[in-house]
Amino acid sequence: MISHRIVIKYPPRLVDKPVLCRLARDFGLDFNILRAQVSPETGGLMVLEISGEPRNYREAMQRFEDEGITTQMLSRDIVWDESRCTQCGVCVTLCPSGALTADPVTRLVSYDAERCAACEYCVNICPVQALQVLF
Repeated sequence: MISHRIVIKYPPRLVDKPVLCRLARDFGLDFNILRAQVSPETGGLMVLEISGEPRNYREAMQRFEDEGITTQMLSRDIVWDESRCTQCGVCVTLCPSGALTADPVTRLVSYDAERCAACEYCVNICPVQALQVLF
């Protein structure tokens, strides 16, 4: 069993199609929608956590590609510019997934992309814009 957080982007022509339903029905994959922006004019963008058998996951990603749906791992889209970070810790207090933490002794902030749900709370609150979510 595997679990991945991915970003899917699909064109307007697929907005009215059961894109996610096929993950469960055709490939036996479970999914959780972490974030979604869907519009008939611009298409769709979703951040998903998908779990299931590795072979089924690969086949589903191939089907997406065949239909013109682009996918990529979520961790590639999360950017933390550590050199800009002032270690204020404001982001840590707002991070619901625990992706941003502060060492209890040094108070240095660290970021774990695997835990990030791309909720953007940290992006909106960071006073020096050291965090960005890119899609």
